Amino acid sequence: MQTNTPRRSARRARSAGSTRRPRSPRRTIRLTRRGRVALIAAGAVVAATAVAVPLLTTDEEGESRPTSLVIPEGWRATQVYEAVDKTLEMPAGTTKKSLAKADLKLPNDAEGNPEGYLFPATYPLGESPTPEKLLEAMVDAANKKFTGAPVAAGAQRNALNVYQAVTIASIVQAEAAAKEDMGKVARVVFNRLERGMPLQMDSTINYALGRSTLNTTTKDTRIDSPYNSYQRMGLPPTPIANPGDVAMTAAINPTPGDWLYFVTVKPGDTRFTADYAEHQRNVAEFNRARESASKAAGAG
Repeated sequence: MQTNTPRRSARRARSAGSTRRPRSPRRTIRLTRRGRVALIAAGAVVAATAVAVPLLTTDEEGESRPTSLVIPEGWRATQVYEAVDKTLEMPAGTTKKSLAKADLKLPNDAEGNPEGYLFPATYPLGESPTPEKLLEAMVDAANKKFTGAPVAAGAQRNALNVYQAVTIASIVQAEAAAKEDMGKVARVVFNRLERGMPLQMDSTINYALGRSTLNTTTKDTRIDSPYNSYQRMGLPPTPIANPGDVAMTAAINPTPGDWLYFVTVKPGDTRFTADYAEHQRNVAEFNRARESASKAAGAG
């Protein structure tokens, strides 16, 4: 257990911000390639379960067949692969193996990894759907969204390249309890960045461990992974999910504010603050609410 840190099992539910007191602010933001960026906030995310979401039609023989595939915002690449496999009724792992054959127009920084560029949308299957065609359509959609003037200019305005902006958007997508919180979460990112504070983001640890949970232990924060933002400074080496439009907008146009911490005390009640002591009180309130809910569930 870390000094001045509440019990790890009771701090989750999108509690963002290092519980250590912030270090002295830096005067400048220094951003370098592939995530060697001093960034932000601790938190948690419940990633969507990987279930294919097809839109169905009925053929002449009365059998239903999928006509489109819906990819929700915030899915990881592994979830997308599984959804494509299920929708196309292919053996598990087929879509991931097809990456080598797909013509994916990814940025150089991605190094062939499409995480962050499998854009959430509805994709028609067409007459002869293949994993390669679907993956190519997703990446093409992402490029249309991300390489346009608004995103490129917004990234440059914040001293980012587009890949870094997509990475931040994926974190915002994972951390925000609601879309209306995304701009504030992004601002926490940049405020912490300016102060040289570590990321300390539980969603990146969840990504490293291939899981979705609200409970992160001290042991988890010591794992040897480039996605361990407790042990490593800067952005993770890739996005940790596939962000949608709102998260991307938040990443390049964060809401003005001085916040350094946030915690979702209960649904619909996410509290942002620049004051460490106030954040600790908010976390304590969250702990009490969660313990009460647990006791009530046990009594039921």
